[in-house]
Amino acid sequence: MSNIATQLIHSIPSDELTGAISVPIYQTSTFIQEAPGVNKGFDYARTGNPTRTVLEEIIARMENGSTGIAFGSGLAAIDAVLKQLKAGDEILAVDDIYGGAFRLFTHIYEKFGIRVNYVDTTIAENVFNAITPQTKLIWIETPTNPTLKISDIEAIGKIAKASNCLLCVDNTFASPVLQQPLSLGADIVVHSATKYLGGHSDLIAGLVVTKDKELGEKIKFIQNASGAILSPFDSWLVIRGIETLPLRIKQHCENAQAVAEYLETSPFVKRVFYPGLKNHPNHTVAAKQGKGFGGIVSFILEDDTENAATRFVTSTRYFKLAESLGGVKSLLCHPAQMTHKSIPAEKRKAAGVADSLIRLSVGLEEANDLINDLQQAFEKVETKQVLVNKKAINI
Repeated sequence: MSNIATQLIHSIPSDELTGAISVPIYQTSTFIQEAPGVNKGFDYARTGNPTRTVLEEIIARMENGSTGIAFGSGLAAIDAVLKQLKAGDEILAVDDIYGGAFRLFTHIYEKFGIRVNYVDTTIAENVFNAITPQTKLIWIETPTNPTLKISDIEAIGKIAKASNCLLCVDNTFASPVLQQPLSLGADIVVHSATKYLGGHSDLIAGLVVTKDKELGEKIKFIQNASGAILSPFDSWLVIRGIETLPLRIKQHCENAQAVAEYLETSPFVKRVFYPGLKNHPNHTVAAKQGKGFGGIVSFILEDDTENAATRFVTSTRYFKLAESLGGVKSLLCHPAQMTHKSIPAEKRKAAGVADSLIRLSVGLEEANDLINDLQQAFEKVETKQVLVNKKAINI
């Protein structure tokens, strides 16, 4: 049996017509028909495009699902899943949720009569206790963004099945190289393909994969009816990114582990969040259901204030201050002021997103260079603070 890298590379087809080793980009809006309704499998590019179809088939195989559906963004993918619901239905969602998903749930879908209940899904019993007859969808991220909580997909999948609920897992942080939720009992997987699948910080894309073909057809209908499709060129970019995904993920994981272990020793850091650390509360579950711990590391500064976080994130050299994650270059962000700003402060803090929490997307640079960059930033921030304190005393 070949390994995942070999399987993945050879699951990407060459072009039968020309022999091109790279998937062709079919940059067209429409397709000539032999007669009304008689065509070569495609009629209009919103409904289907050969380049996009290749990507959808690849991601379905990677996630061991029946159907893949590609969207113009990760949030468009989430939106299509939520359109399975109707007024009066409830979503049971992880408390430490991506700010964009929270905004969509709260400001768009709640006004249509869909209630959202947020719980700590790292304890499966919490999920069981929170389900009501109106609960139709359980929504988890694992690892979560940004505190990297891990939920037991298999245990929650059993609860969902017994309660006649759909379980959707946002698998963006892990990628199918590390974790395959459909094989563990989930019904739906979503990805922001903008992140690790694309891998080069040069596109916006979202993917949905379903276990059940009928459910997949329902979401594919929504893709066509709502029109939030992925373009042929961006589909090609994701395919191009997927070709190197196993190698990149391996290096992301190695670098992140080294960075997390360094941060644990830093006197400037109060707490480190990384599932690969043995003191992580969900380390055992993460090791059981995944093949690695990912490339994201978060930490809380000893000086737990927004001002301290701002000073730090503007003092690094290799870690660039930016939204997003999962690219070749290392990034960092301050969730309270950036990715999770749309979540009320009390909800953020209750979920563990402290004022000074900083999220690192650890890239593919040399690990020692990244560690040295963090060290110099800590020292620079400390020097600035000393100067500020001296000035305050003089005044």
